[in-house]
Amino acid sequence: MLRSLFRAAAGSARLERLVESTPGSKEMAKRFVAGGDAEGALRTVRGLTDDGLAVSLDHLGPESGTPERARAVRDEYVALLSRLRDAGLTPAAEVSVKLSALGQLIDEKTAYEHARAICSAAAEAGTTVTLAAEEHTTTDATLETLVELRREFPSTGAVLQAYLRRTEGDCRELATAGSRVRLCKGAYAEPESVAFQSSLDVDKSYVRCLNILMAGEGYPMVATHDPRLIAIAEDRARWFDRGPGEFEFQLLYGVRPEEQARLAAGGHTVRVYLPYGRQWYGYLMHRLAERPANVALFARAVSSRK
Repeated sequence: MLRSLFRAAAGSARLERLVESTPGSKEMAKRFVAGGDAEGALRTVRGLTDDGLAVSLDHLGPESGTPERARAVRDEYVALLSRLRDAGLTPAAEVSVKLSALGQLIDEKTAYEHARAICSAAAEAGTTVTLAAEEHTTTDATLETLVELRREFPSTGAVLQAYLRRTEGDCRELATAGSRVRLCKGAYAEPESVAFQSSLDVDKSYVRCLNILMAGEGYPMVATHDPRLIAIAEDRARWFDRGPGEFEFQLLYGVRPEEQARLAAGGHTVRVYLPYGRQWYGYLMHRLAERPANVALFARAVSSRK
């Protein structure tokens, strides 16, 4: 029920105007979004890297409904990567890219060319790109694009969602030498035919997938705030004799910063997922929609900076 409400809220222009005009809403957004433009993002990246954290930047722009918007997203990322390089913030800072924002639903070939341009800019900047996962209907196309990009840019990262029933098989396919794989729980409303529905089943799938990645030859990126799964990941890394530089943890900007500091102090690579851009309202609503428990998580984060 809550999930459906927040997803509906994300698409409501009227509610967006109301929330943005509400006192405190922009202050709340600042906890989770690094400003409205690249300038603000770079300042935040500098602070995080000075604290010993790595970063994955995601540009929050309008959804790509036209070829012009897709090109604008490509150009934004290319310019951002140049600025990161010039500021000396790479390789600690990489970028995360949604193929839908590059026009995947309009023309897959053109979306691939845009992604290739971003990967080329990342290579010139001395860093990497991770292709975000979206609805299950795009998974095959996204993984096919990943394969093509890795022919030229082998460090291109993948994102797999543990709540999809297919993901164990995808983990086996991608747990190869040099393969960067971000494992998250899952962010979209999916039918039972393709996705686990209960939190317990999703968590069990996450652990099975984590075991496959940790046992493989790739580079697992453990994206979760769940204390139990973080503890399991630390245990599995020890079991499979992985050192701190052979996998990493990923957490959202503004969420559990004390845990980010703890993991980093323990010698782990910790990468902060850092969105920036003017479309912060939709980002917050979608994050709340992912799991009802996030409502309390965000509320606690707003009231405390611990």
